[in-house]
Amino acid sequence: MTVSIGLVGCGNISRAHLSGYLGVPEQAAVTAVADVDPVAATERAQQAGGAEVFDSYQRLLDEGDIDAVDICLPHHLHADAVIAAAEAGKHILCEKPLCLTLDEAERIADAVEAAGVTLMCAHNQLTLPAVAHARELIDSGALGRVYELRTTDSFFNDFDPATMGWRAHAATSGGGELIDTGYHPTYLLLYLASGRPSAVTSMLSTHRLKFMEGEDSARVLVRFADGAVGEVVTSWAYETAPYTGKFSVVGELGGLWSDGATLCHKARGKAATTVSFPAVDSIPAVCADFVRRIRDGERPVHTHEEGTDVLKVILAAYRSAREKREIGL
Repeated sequence: MTVSIGLVGCGNISRAHLSGYLGVPEQAAVTAVADVDPVAATERAQQAGGAEVFDSYQRLLDEGDIDAVDICLPHHLHADAVIAAAEAGKHILCEKPLCLTLDEAERIADAVEAAGVTLMCAHNQLTLPAVAHARELIDSGALGRVYELRTTDSFFNDFDPATMGWRAHAATSGGGELIDTGYHPTYLLLYLASGRPSAVTSMLSTHRLKFMEGEDSARVLVRFADGAVGEVVTSWAYETAPYTGKFSVVGELGGLWSDGATLCHKARGKAATTVSFPAVDSIPAVCADFVRRIRDGERPVHTHEEGTDVLKVILAAYRSAREKREIGL
């Protein structure tokens, strides 16, 4: 079975998504693309090997010969596109965030469950072998009861008012850096914790990109129902300091930490062990994983259910910053 994909949105991120499908030609093919920009749509269609071009996702859903859609639209357009795809009976891969409000998330859940289609959130960092191995160690009990977790994703963003586009405006982005790049360390934190978040506290900052309506940096604390505490550190204002890992977890029996390519584990009272993993281009990898799960009928690691959990933490963090208090979930 070759899965026919309709690419919805032909902006920059769609290049990496297309690469993922081109990397598994015996399993998937991008047969249709949709974008309001005919130049971008035509370019992506040619790169896909001659995909059909549509000027709207609704036309693609109505007329395209596809099994699934890959939604690479600006944040504020996700919910309506996901719901339309579900109602058309198509499987869905959606770039982060799933949507912008809990009302939208509820409408998405209703549409997906009524249609019986698969919705996978494109939480690409979960394809990293170091992440999967860390989760295995945690689940095995190697750390005992988990006490604290930390995830980080920061880089120097060189956007300016002329190039930032829809990301500079809260109405279209949903906020600022936290709901964009900050979404990655948030879903990673929830995945590693594998517990229910119960309370959120945050501090948001605009250190450098002052033309944005939203924050360019965020620190978020999440308390989980089992007592574990997680911290998210994320920014567009700066590169991470040297020796800052991608994630770390400590528990009663030891800890682990990773830069994304290696994973170190140290049991209490013993020497640390380090495992190195082959490099993975995570965005193409998540697209290939989407195809495999459709073909095999497997549940994705993160569906709309986990995507909604991530959104709840993000929205609680924004509320915490506004109200300057801890927000219960």
